[in-house]
Amino acid sequence: MKNQDVCEITCIHEEKVSKLKSTLSTKNTSKVAGLFKALSDDTRMKIAYALSIEEELCVCDVANIVGATTATASHHLRLLTKQGLAKFEKRGKLVYYSLDDDHVKQLIEIAFTHQKEVEERDS
Repeated sequence: MKNQDVCEITCIHEEKVSKLKSTLSTKNTSKVAGLFKALSDDTRMKIAYALSIEEELCVCDVANIVGATTATASHHLRLLTKQGLAKFEKRGKLVYYSLDDDHVKQLIEIAFTHQKEVEERDS
């Protein structure tokens, strides 16, 4: 049985390929992939989703929401911050995290909307 999802012949559309290769060479796909890699962890996605709903949360709240220790929550929050997805502010003895900007919130909202549509389509 042949694969239905693979071209049966080799046919390169030179104009499209050339244009897209040129465009891709100007994009930092590695950095963007890093953003998605950071969100590919279930705990980090839960944290990001919580921060998309509540504008800011302290580390203790995040830990409680995701069912982790504060050390584990801090580790995940640092990684999200390092990837440019979150930011923090220290106020007295507490550290509050928020999403870096509205683009990150939109990315998370779109991902959940898409997942819901896939589930509905496949059911």
